[in-house]
Amino acid sequence: MSAPIVRSLSDLRGMVSRWKQSGETVGVVPTMGALHQGHLSLVRAAKEGCDRVVVTIFINPKQFNNPEDYENYPRTEEDDARKLGPLDVDAVYVPDGPTMYPDGFATNVSVGGLTNVLCGAHRPGHFDGVATVVSKLFLQTQADRAYFGEKDFQQLQVVTRLAADLDIPIEVVGCPTIREEDGLAMSSRNLLLSDRARVWAPELNAAMEELAEGLLAGGDAVELRAQAVGRIERAGFTEVEYLDLRACDTLEELTSPTRPARLLAAAWLAGVRLIDNIAVG
Repeated sequence: MSAPIVRSLSDLRGMVSRWKQSGETVGVVPTMGALHQGHLSLVRAAKEGCDRVVVTIFINPKQFNNPEDYENYPRTEEDDARKLGPLDVDAVYVPDGPTMYPDGFATNVSVGGLTNVLCGAHRPGHFDGVATVVSKLFLQTQADRAYFGEKDFQQLQVVTRLAADLDIPIEVVGCPTIREEDGLAMSSRNLLLSDRARVWAPELNAAMEELAEGLLAGGDAVELRAQAVGRIERAGFTEVEYLDLRACDTLEELTSPTRPARLLAAAWLAGVRLIDNIAVG
């Protein structure tokens, strides 16, 4: 059995209005589809924390820098709906492009500071696209809580900040990264990896864990990072965009984990960009 799909904004708002009139809380899990166990873990968290749960599926063109990347992004709506069926979600909201960005759409939501580093530095405009579509989904669903994975840690900080800054009455809930047995962080982009590249991919997380242990032991940050980058490149990655230790709250770069910190990385493997992060200390 598949989960019920809602495509009309007016239909969605009618459903949510009835739920709210009954005093029920609403949770939203924003996604771009190609659902995996990481997404489903967010749905389960939403089910535990809310009376009603809406999963949104919209492949947002505004957050892609490369049109080819947008075109190649996996589109698996029917399979996604089947995966959500057993979880008993109340609605799968699948708006089309004109619903999200009608003719004449001219508004852009931009979150300063947090978006100037890491993925933001390598993907200009990406987080403006994320912030804009997430703002719309928050307002369209009128949800009380929104669930995001910590795997996209920078994104989690950005959407938390925008909700606070714009006084959107929603609680942003971060949920732990879900990994494959070999340590690879689950991602829709993993579907794009060749069989050979999939074997190499876990080395990114392994190198990060080794780097984190060295930092906690008081090792030299520059030397440890160079060793980690070398390990990643020897595994077949062609480019390490960043491998940074950052403060959890501000994403300020750190040389040692003297405050709550995250080690964040982005690297290219066989034409696929993978990201990951782990807590340090």
